[in-house]
Amino acid sequence: VQLQASGGGLVQAGGSLRLSCAASGRPGRDYTMGWFRQAPGKEREFVAVIGWYGGASNYADSVKGRFTISRDTAKNTVNLQMNSLKPEDTAVYFCAARRGGTAAIYGNQYDFWGQGTQVTVSS
Repeated sequence: VQLQASGGGLVQAGGSLRLSCAASGRPGRDYTMGWFRQAPGKEREFVAVIGWYGGASNYADSVKGRFTISRDTAKNTVNLQMNSLKPEDTAVYFCAARRGGTAAIYGNQYDFWGQGTQVTVSS
C-alpha cells in the first residue's frame, strides 16, 4: 500500500482544514489507517485511527471533539476533518496504514507511511 497525503496549509486559529490520504492499492479488510503528526523539535504523536472495514475510530485526547477521521472505501481515501484549530496543532501530518486493529496508537505499529503534509495554524 502506498499513501499520499494532501490538504495541508495555513489557517488562522479557530479555522478548519481537511486532510486526505489516498491509498494506491486497496487496503485489506483487516487494515487500520492512522494519522500522526510531528511538530518541530517534538516527537511524532498519534492523532486518530480508523478501521478500514468496520470504521471504528479512536482519537488522541488533544483532538477529541475537534477532529473527525473518516474513510471512503470506494475512493480508497482516509480523511481527517480538523475544526477549531489551535496554534499547537501546527505540525507535519502523516497518514499511515497497518494490518491490525484500531488500538494501534504507536508509530512503530504501522507498516506504511505517506510523505506528510504541513499544517500551520496562526494565532
